Amino acid sequence: MNRILFMTADFLSRPPGFYVMMVAMVLCTALVPFGLTNAVTYVLSVAAIVITGVVLIQGYRDTAAIHAKLDEIVVSLRETRNDVVGLEHAEPEEIREKLAMLEQEAAQRNGRAT
Repeated sequence: MNRILFMTADFLSRPPGFYVMMVAMVLCTALVPFGLTNAVTYVLSVAAIVITGVVLIQGYRDTAAIHAKLDEIVVSLRETRNDVVGLEHAEPEEIREKLAMLEQEAAQRNGRAT
């Protein structure tokens, strides 16, 4: 099922998918004068839900790829601490604490006390 979702999201997030959605919207709009308002409303509602899903899936993929790349950079640099790798899986409070500690260390390195 995931493969189908990712393939659909990939198709709809590119120009051909956009054109398909535009043609569907034009067809739905053309059906309104024939008394098919309920069908048009239904189709456009489903399309909106699908588009929202596409945005969420693409956002997930982008975020996961960015995290992997950042983790690779952190691990590859010998002078960095690796305890931030995987921090995106921590509880929000733990992330805030770690962020506050990193910001404080950065300020101290720049000669500014917080």
